[in-house]
Amino acid sequence: MMKKQVDIETEKKAIQEPSLAQDIIQLLLKIVIIIFAIILIFTFLYGIVRINDVSMKPAIKDGDLVMYYRLDKRFVSGDIAVFKKDGRTTTGRVVAVAGDTVDITKDGLMINGATQISQDIYFDTTQFQNGVDFPITVGEGQIFVLGDNRPEASDSRIYGCINIKDVKGKAIAVIRTRGL
Repeated sequence: MMKKQVDIETEKKAIQEPSLAQDIIQLLLKIVIIIFAIILIFTFLYGIVRINDVSMKPAIKDGDLVMYYRLDKRFVSGDIAVFKKDGRTTTGRVVAVAGDTVDITKDGLMINGATQISQDIYFDTTQFQNGVDFPITVGEGQIFVLGDNRPEASDSRIYGCINIKDVKGKAIAVIRTRGL
């Protein structure tokens, strides 16, 4: 009986719980793995950019953070594209895709001959004097974007259609950083 009890105690000592140092090392390893996973996710799947213009006001205000999905480059009218133009990253609402003809007349924005009416746009759509000539047909692999703040926006009326390769992704969330 005594020998059995000694064997049990020896077994218990062999199966002791890890020390505090081992617990800390395991915790730090888990934290490093989580940080690495987050970096991978925000490098290849998602992105976050701070918007420093008023082109999309009131939907996206100056100083807001926009989270975007990098892998979906199929746009439809109404999507918000995050793109790089003239060395800065900005956003714009897609109004036309490949094959569409865009015209801006005294009646406003026309896509494929139909006048466009948007509920959330509070300004008239007009041409800029130093912009592109209308009508314009959107080429394959391109989109035509307009800012919601039409009088102040830097958009496709100035620099033409946006190539899909210049598009970083599709906006999926806006994080307000001002006026909270």
